Formats: sequence, structure tokens, C-alpha cells
Amino acid sequence: MKPPRFDYYRPTTLDEALELLDRFRGDAAVLAGGQSLVPMMNMRLALPSVLVDINRIGDLSGIRRENGVFVLGALTRHREIERSEELREGQPALPEAVSHIGHVTIRNRGTIGGSLAHADPASEVATVGLALGMEVLVKSAQGERRVPLDEFFLGTFSSAIQEGELLTEARVPARLPGQGIAFLELARTHGNFAVAAACTSLTLTDGAVSDARVALGGVGPTALRSREAENVLKGREPGADAFRDAATAVGASLAPTSDVQATAEYRRQVASVLVRRALEQAAARARED
Repeated sequence: MKPPRFDYYRPTTLDEALELLDRFRGDAAVLAGGQSLVPMMNMRLALPSVLVDINRIGDLSGIRRENGVFVLGALTRHREIERSEELREGQPALPEAVSHIGHVTIRNRGTIGGSLAHADPASEVATVGLALGMEVLVKSAQGERRVPLDEFFLGTFSSAIQEGELLTEARVPARLPGQGIAFLELARTHGNFAVAAACTSLTLTDGAVSDARVALGGVGPTALRSREAENVLKGREPGADAFRDAATAVGASLAPTSDVQATAEYRRQVASVLVRRALEQAAARARED
């Protein structure tokens, strides 16, 4: 199938793009990498009457470091993130997670801003972003606001981006001393959507867990954090008992749905196993630091 007719605009500045989104408020869709939007338009699941192509806005791409935070422009391609030596040294969990997205041809075009704005519950970027404490910058013709990723995802394919707004950058804290992070996922085939994904972050102080974040993808209407598992871990010595208890808390707190990929019960079991294994990896990396 092919999409219905639409008007096409290709701004070269951010101000021009924001003016277009404000003018066509509610009728416009933003084209970045197009790896999700174009198939949805072809299948008539998305029917924008106006398409705003932001690929000529150079200010929206690139990776830089500011005061211990990595700032990634919304148009930064997944492949650039995957291959970034600066990220591999300062926040390796992000390239690690991005390497699981589709195949190289998809990662060559897909963007971090597009992945976040699409709000797929199985998104690798969303899952790792929640574990890393990511926040996004959203701009409109009227101003800008920062949104923590914990508050960004509202439902399946639904985010806090409002009409006339554009996600312009993602901000990710650099890895701290004593912090270990690990990302794992299970998919039916390489490059397929994750049946379940887990990203865990452990910070160790004097041999105990001083901070823990456990994020999951593919097991709910959005990517989510397991506060229950995080509470189980804090203050404890990292080890088999603590990790088993955290994995049990994850399984008890989830309410996934069944689909053609997996049953709800299978997803719950896989999520628990992934969390336990990711915690083991995160703890080992924290000790190595």
C-alpha cells in the first residue's frame, strides 16, 4: 500500500520547523529517520496531511559532552551512537542497547529522537534511557521544556509531546564511578522486536548497593521501571540472593499481555530471568571500576 496524499515541507532551520508545526498543529507529522513513520503511513495506520522533514536541520544531530552529561541531538543516527568511542567510554550502556535495534540498514537511518517520540513499549532506547535517568528537551514556537523520561511515556505510541512541539535532544548522564550498567533482550530472531528487554544500573558504595535502577521493555504498555525490584536491592550486598529477590519482585509486579510474539506468562518469566542476569553483569562491571 501507499500513503494518501500529503503536503511536504523540508525546513532548514529549527525555527522554520517549529513555525510549520505550530501552523499545522494537529495535522503534521515529523519525518526524521522514517523507519517507523513511513511503514505506518504506507499501511494507513498514520494519516498526516502534512509531513515536516527535519533532516536538513544540522543543529539537531551530533553528540557532545557537557558537565558530565552526554547531549544527543534528536537526529543523531543509531549507528553513530553505536560506533561512538566517546559514548563507549563514558556511557557504554547506550551503544550496547542501540546495537540490538533492527539491522545495520535500519540503524543507519533511525534516530534517537524518532525512537523516543515513537514511544514503542519494546524500544531499546526507551528501556536503556529509563535506566540511565535520561531526559529530553522539547521545543515549540512558544518555548521549551525538559521532560524526564520517567514522565515522558504516557501509553503505547503515546508520549508527552504536545501538538506543535518537537523533541530536539536527549540528555544522558555519564557513567559514575562505582556504577555498572547492563542491557539484555530476547527476540525471536536477531533484529526483531524484543519479547522482553531489561536494563539494570547498580551503584556500589562500600560494597553495598547505594542506588539501583531496573528498567524493562516489551512487557507493558510502555517501557517502565520496576520500583519494586529497585527497593529490594538498595542497601543490600550485591549477590545471588539479592538478585533472585529482585527478579522475583519483577515477575510479581508485571502484567504483560499476550500477542503473536509470546504469551503473557512467558514474557513475565523472560523478564525475570533477564533482570537477574543483567544485575549480575552490572554488579561485575561496578566492581571492575
